[in-house]
Amino acid sequence: MDERRKILQEIIQDIKAHTCSLRSGCKQAVPGEGNPASPIVFIGEGPGRWEDEQGRPFVGPAGKLLNELLVEIGWKREDVYITNINRCRPPGNRDPLPEEVAEHSEFLRRELELIKPKLIVLLGRHALNKFLPNEQISKCHGRAKRKGREVYLAIYHPAAALHNPNLMGALREDFKKIPLILSKIDELPPAAAGPTSAEVMPPAQQDPLF
Repeated sequence: MDERRKILQEIIQDIKAHTCSLRSGCKQAVPGEGNPASPIVFIGEGPGRWEDEQGRPFVGPAGKLLNELLVEIGWKREDVYITNINRCRPPGNRDPLPEEVAEHSEFLRRELELIKPKLIVLLGRHALNKFLPNEQISKCHGRAKRKGREVYLAIYHPAAALHNPNLMGALREDFKKIPLILSKIDELPPAAAGPTSAEVMPPAQQDPLF
């Protein structure tokens, strides 16, 4: 096992063993999974019923759609890394509270520090609010944004598209942009670290897709 996978296993074990305000009300904590050398990380909201049952992220209907979208752009699930801002399912599958998200922030920080992805795809408004709190997903989806040294792409959560078929077209179109955005990131110079502001990639460098 290489060093990166060894460290990832340590993070996974810490997630499974942790205690939080939600831990007693769910069946198990759900760590991220996938390739720790992936250039891209997908971040969702948190476990639902299927994820709580199986202990894996995105294994229900939303996960099936995510897998299909990955295949459409030439990837497999095991090529990327998939995780959530929350690791334990809230009661009744309600939205996580800010303090509950904060309880799991350390795990996400460790995952991102280990993987160092070129692109972080924020699946839905909860992941968006975690990293780009001043943005609205209806206005910024499908546009790559840089915040400090990180590059984010917000897209609709697959579950939202399943509940509202009107969002499916936008979700698929935004997903198709991912390979091009990754290629453009390689062409961009590193950005200076910024405190809080999110910026669209520089106009001189950006493709119309951005």
